[in-house]
Amino acid sequence: MKFNFLSLNKQSSVPTNKILVSPNWYLAWGKIDQIKTDISWSDRHFFIHQVQPTFSSNERFVVVGDICLTNLSQLQKNLDISASLTATQIVAELWQSYGVKTFLLLEGIFALAVWDREEKELWIGRDRVGGRTLYYTTTDSTIWISPRLKILSPYHSNDLDLIALRDYLCCAFLPGERTLWQEVKELRPGSFIHFTNDLKIPSPMSYWQPQVQVKNADRPLEYHGEKLRSLLDKIIPEYLPNNQPVGAYLSGGLDSSCIVALAAKNHDYPVHTYSIHFGAELPNELEFSSLVAQHCQTQHHILEITPDDMWNNLPITMANLDYPIGDPLTVPNYLLGNLAAENVGVILNGEGGDPCFGGPKNKPMLLNNIYGGLQSGKPDIVSSYLSSFHKCFDFLPKLLKPDIWEAVKTEPYIFESDLNSDADYLNRLMLLNIKFKGADHILTKVNNMTRATSLIGLSPLFDQRIVELSLEIPSEYKLSGADEKAVLKRAVADLLPETILTRPKSGMMVPVNFWFRQIWQRRTRNLLLSKKAAIAPYFNQDLIKDWLNYRGDTWQRYGIKLWLLVSLEIWLQVNL
Repeated sequence: MKFNFLSLNKQSSVPTNKILVSPNWYLAWGKIDQIKTDISWSDRHFFIHQVQPTFSSNERFVVVGDICLTNLSQLQKNLDISASLTATQIVAELWQSYGVKTFLLLEGIFALAVWDREEKELWIGRDRVGGRTLYYTTTDSTIWISPRLKILSPYHSNDLDLIALRDYLCCAFLPGERTLWQEVKELRPGSFIHFTNDLKIPSPMSYWQPQVQVKNADRPLEYHGEKLRSLLDKIIPEYLPNNQPVGAYLSGGLDSSCIVALAAKNHDYPVHTYSIHFGAELPNELEFSSLVAQHCQTQHHILEITPDDMWNNLPITMANLDYPIGDPLTVPNYLLGNLAAENVGVILNGEGGDPCFGGPKNKPMLLNNIYGGLQSGKPDIVSSYLSSFHKCFDFLPKLLKPDIWEAVKTEPYIFESDLNSDADYLNRLMLLNIKFKGADHILTKVNNMTRATSLIGLSPLFDQRIVELSLEIPSEYKLSGADEKAVLKRAVADLLPETILTRPKSGMMVPVNFWFRQIWQRRTRNLLLSKKAAIAPYFNQDLIKDWLNYRGDTWQRYGIKLWLLVSLEIWLQVNL
């Protein structure tokens, strides 16, 4: 086993107007005012840009997309499809035989489009959990579609969606179909849209949604743990690349550790693991990540990230995000991806463990439910849920300018129907985390950051089969008192050191609070308090001054709030 300790080369801050991101395919259907040089295929008024399409064998259906199927071999075997076909070719053949029912046959991650040359109709669809993204907008009589929101920037106004802005301030990501741009929508996971030749945008239709369906509630923990392990042993090999090494991000927590252990157990090629820390003087989890790396005999790489690394790489990170994500780990994800790309082409992660199996981030809302007397249907349940994010929800009336607050304060939140469902309370929270935090924060971040570093990023614990199984498991086997993820621990108990199974989760904490107070003060003032700041028309800068001066009762949380605003400002600068 080999340990590599690395640090980044010093570099100056990147000017926000000089950042370029890699192009991606996009579609146009309708009237195009000028001939574009990047058109790769067209059918009268339907245009495919920057990618060569795939045709069905009868040449009626044209398929483009980002498609990674985990049931490729199963489809080839059960449906008598040639093993030489690519995933996109398989989708084309399936569509020729099954039409829209093809979505029900696909397992994996994808964002795709199918053009019917005979009927002049278009279908777009997204995978069940949200591993890939797809955006759409319209200008006059033309529909534009792309997996990259930035590619659509010439075809929409720069008017902000104020409700999306409010939701970002509450969650640090954008839940649901809204983007920050008023005229652009995101197709939801497990959904498709069928466009006909009237060139109107119809409502999306759902072909799959996660549902709480607890089964075998009378069976013991051992039963559910064995069932989960059996599924993990089946799924993990499907995520491993053929005849090449694989990488995995390793924090030393249960989720990433179990993915590393299962990968090492099932892969005949080297497994590279990657961990970060923020300086020897600050808390870290290298003791635990190194223990797992040694236990699993991986080639382990450790990257130190400094405050200058974080600040200087924020513009390039935000430029590669389809919308701002106020999670401080986003920049480390980008930096670690650059390091991993030196050794591997596929990188695994442990994302999904918390939403599916009851991580500690559910505890604040559970405590509110138990001690605050919250019951389904009471008017403050949504407020309590949003407060539990510890972002800006409680400050919105003061943070937003009066006219902005007046425009959004009574608009409903997308979480309301799920919070008020009849499901067990913990399962309600976990369903929300899967549908929104999973798809709109975690998987979007993974997709954007690995794509930016030319990696294929995969999240096995967010596989649709894992998600479905997790929603069948009784809640007491996920989070019960201080016992977190009991069923996952049971499933992988033989693969990991006892220390990893029994230690409490501390989470990977980026020391933004410390850095804002000690290092980033002047930079942040210049960025957020300028009259020319992109956020200036929307926010009360006096409150931001208070946060920068650490005035108030919740000073220990101001670092996260400031990072959220800095991320938003930089994202707007590189996208306006």
